[in-house]
Amino acid sequence: MSSVLVEVITVQMVVLSTKCLSSYQKYLKTKQVNGINVESATHEEVVHLLRNAGDEVTITVQYLREAPSFLKLPLGSPGPSSDHSSGTSSPLFDSGLHLNGNSTNTAPSSPSSPIANEPKYEKRWLDTLSVPLSMARISRYKTGTDKLRSNAFEVLALDGVSTGILQFYTAQESADWLRAMSTNISDLTLQNMKMANKCCSPSDQVIHMGWVNERLEGTDSSQLYKFKFLALKGSSFYIFSTPPVSTLDWVRAEKIYNLCEVLFKIHKLWLADDCWLQANLYLGIHQDFDLEDQRPYCFSVMVGHGKSHYFNVELGSELAVWEKSFQRAIFLEVQRTGSKTYMCSWQGDTLCFTVDFALGFTCFDSKTKNVLWRFKFSQLKGSSDDGKTRVKLLFQNIDTKQIETKELEFQDLTAVLHCIHSFIAAKVASVDPVFIDSQSIARKYMYSN
Repeated sequence: MSSVLVEVITVQMVVLSTKCLSSYQKYLKTKQVNGINVESATHEEVVHLLRNAGDEVTITVQYLREAPSFLKLPLGSPGPSSDHSSGTSSPLFDSGLHLNGNSTNTAPSSPSSPIANEPKYEKRWLDTLSVPLSMARISRYKTGTDKLRSNAFEVLALDGVSTGILQFYTAQESADWLRAMSTNISDLTLQNMKMANKCCSPSDQVIHMGWVNERLEGTDSSQLYKFKFLALKGSSFYIFSTPPVSTLDWVRAEKIYNLCEVLFKIHKLWLADDCWLQANLYLGIHQDFDLEDQRPYCFSVMVGHGKSHYFNVELGSELAVWEKSFQRAIFLEVQRTGSKTYMCSWQGDTLCFTVDFALGFTCFDSKTKNVLWRFKFSQLKGSSDDGKTRVKLLFQNIDTKQIETKELEFQDLTAVLHCIHSFIAAKVASVDPVFIDSQSIARKYMYSN
């Protein structure tokens, strides 16, 4: 299993001075002392905490710049000399801080020896943290904000173990590692999908799944997000708080929607300001200025009764994959289903409205089953609705070339309109797959870059 390694320094307290701590802080930023967060504490507060921490103290630190050579001891190499007369000075040595020594690597000192209590360097890093990347998730954002970390991100495993904030020297280095880890996670997710599909029927296969950030409803201008795990499987779109790891987990999803009745929409790509004009002209997209959050790569999935879920992913490539996966999953479900029928009414009569992949639109009486009218997909020339329950469908009569208006009322109008969109898109895709690919906003942008 692939994993990512993080090095953590644990030190032992012998002697401490304000001057030494200042030198120490030139290279490392103190984040925690014995598990207590001190990121917002003053220098004097940290010194006070360290002075009263006892003989043993564990310090969690973050690298600020190139580490000095004495922190780069290779495994098995001798440590720096502890002789003060050598003229060699280092922040850790002067401060009395040192890596926990291994008594087997040094000769024992006599209790009466003047150097018995002097610091001893260990020859290897103490702690190694292994974070499984299978079903792991990545975050580049500061907790509770829409602000991206500068050249840094965090990896969180399925069991909650975190790498902590991984800080890189350059944006390029950060981007390279982000893409590499994201690709690794995607490959492992694909392996999990293949294993799950072996136990599923051909009509219930997993098309795609992965982590996203969902914007919480009813939040203020801070626009809080929460990790969610999405899956496209068989006839349904699933939203989980944690990934499904067993067959029983699939029925425990937070939300389950029929794929024929959802609509995927891209909201934002992270384009430079001078690129939006070109994007508007050639890609047919616009920037949603009414969206106050600062996150790029956003999409929404609109569902029944006018509701929707708003999501964000970390990379543009992930956005392109979700767009393609939704198209494929919906097209496959339309072809499997063949037709969907909804109860509707008009002028007091209870009717049935059917969307059929082969025949188009049919309306018939729910009691007598008599067909009232039927039109092909190509005859639909337009539509309008009141945003609540009523819709007007405009069809062109083949013989007279006149427009005929059919007005119907549905309990869940949004689901019906999404279904019509899904069937028409699937019909077009079956006739001209190239046209559907040409309409992919995210992939078109990714390929152009």
